[in-house]
Amino acid sequence: MVKRADVSSKKLISLAPDNWVKWVTQIPDIKAGEILNSEFQWISRESDVLIRAESQQYGKFLILNELQLRPSSAMPRRMRAYTALAEEKYQLPTYPVLINILKISDDEIPTRFASNIAGLEARQDYRVINLWEVDVNIVFQQPLPCLLPFVPILQGGENEFTIREALQILRADEQLNQLETVLAFFATFVLESTLVQEIMRWDMAVLRESPWYQEIEQRGIRIGEERGLRMGEERGLRMGEERGRRENFLSNIATVLEVKFGSEGLELMPKIAQISDLERLQEILRCIVVANAIAELQAIL
Repeated sequence: MVKRADVSSKKLISLAPDNWVKWVTQIPDIKAGEILNSEFQWISRESDVLIRAESQQYGKFLILNELQLRPSSAMPRRMRAYTALAEEKYQLPTYPVLINILKISDDEIPTRFASNIAGLEARQDYRVINLWEVDVNIVFQQPLPCLLPFVPILQGGENEFTIREALQILRADEQLNQLETVLAFFATFVLESTLVQEIMRWDMAVLRESPWYQEIEQRGIRIGEERGLRMGEERGLRMGEERGRRENFLSNIATVLEVKFGSEGLELMPKIAQISDLERLQEILRCIVVANAIAELQAIL
């Protein structure tokens, strides 16, 4: 049986922290130190991973690592806030890095926050790493075991041979073998789901154990709850529990469609929105997660 994966950012980076900090900063002589507490008392949010580092050229400083499932227009302001809070808390200069996992559009991704009011300027630069632009060979050459689960979505990692190679490395290491559910999840973005099942040799239902699947689903639930609350305020008690659950499902489906297929996927929503049966909506959500092409979804609708 495949184990439930522990794929927190801290867990992934701690597999090879020195190699990680060299990769994200491109500073050859850098050494990773302690992974610090990244909870800031001023805001109800915990930064992904904050690492104390040191190099001969730059001395002691912090590396703030933010991993995002998909790019967000809110990140420039957040990166400014997290960087300032980290520097205030630990009294060290900070090197902020934003890692985006999934590409959802061709829009340019900002690498800085900037504002100007009455002649007073604020600016925060940060490094952006888009995983879909990262050469998959780096994972095996450096090595970067923390990126093994993401091999299918790296540049050049979408072929069966490379995915099998990554799986073999994961399964051979007791520290890494729990990450194969994450590898399987991202493999469904580039390979037929039947082939992924064959490679992994287990039931694809285990994908729903993946925290990445749950992150997408929970984001949809939050959106659905917010929409449901607004609708409840407008319509009062007329909106029952079943209607709220349906709204949640529709939000989940819209989120996963956008992540996997972009705007083309969202074009299916008007047709899906006509479905009232909750079990049918749940089945559609599961099909979207393992689908490889829009045509597969059109067939089941």
